[in-house]
Amino acid sequence: MFQSILNLFFPKCCSGCDTILMANEKVICTLCRHNIPLTNHHLLVENEAYKKFYGRIPVEYASAFLYFHKKGIVQKLIHNLKYKGHEDIGIILGNWYSEELKETMLALKADEIIPVPLHSKKLKERGYNQVSTFGQSLSEKLNVKYNDAVLFRKTYSKTQSKKNLLGRTEGIETIFDVHYSPQDHNKHFIIIDDVITTGATLEACGRALLKIPGARISIICMAMAQS
Repeated sequence: MFQSILNLFFPKCCSGCDTILMANEKVICTLCRHNIPLTNHHLLVENEAYKKFYGRIPVEYASAFLYFHKKGIVQKLIHNLKYKGHEDIGIILGNWYSEELKETMLALKADEIIPVPLHSKKLKERGYNQVSTFGQSLSEKLNVKYNDAVLFRKTYSKTQSKKNLLGRTEGIETIFDVHYSPQDHNKHFIIIDDVITTGATLEACGRALLKIPGARISIICMAMAQS
């Protein structure tokens, strides 16, 4: 009863279009779920996300769940997740995508899900890593360990969204490093992030993880920028 009264005065709105959610809707309204642009990368091994890293870094598998378009539903979702504290978006997308990835993940035999890390200063400023709930949801649904301790960011940098292509890639290969022990040898790591743009950040994370003897890497993201 209290929740009903609270919803009456402070109705919950869709994170994709700001319309008031119906009683049976959570986080994303039915219309946005219907219109959201899916990549269907999970249906093709050599998809466009995988090809993004051709000749750059060896990946076992790569995919993104959604297409990111400027001023689109996915941009609104990622913005609300990243800057507005709507971490439940990561849960919804993680639960949703895990259903599509079950067979793929069984074949990959992944050991750990690794989020692209924030620098400790940025983490303190924002209060959370925007990919944590996405990764934790994948971890729970796909029964793959979530590990946010092995990969870390060495240097603090301003938000990537306000930089041009050169600014996004300059010096990024030195930003990440790893803490590991012999127990981490020969593991298959799944790196997760919010949006694949140039791929430079994910490439740098992958190179850091490949310092671990016998390591293999794959990449799974919420979205991929599409021109």
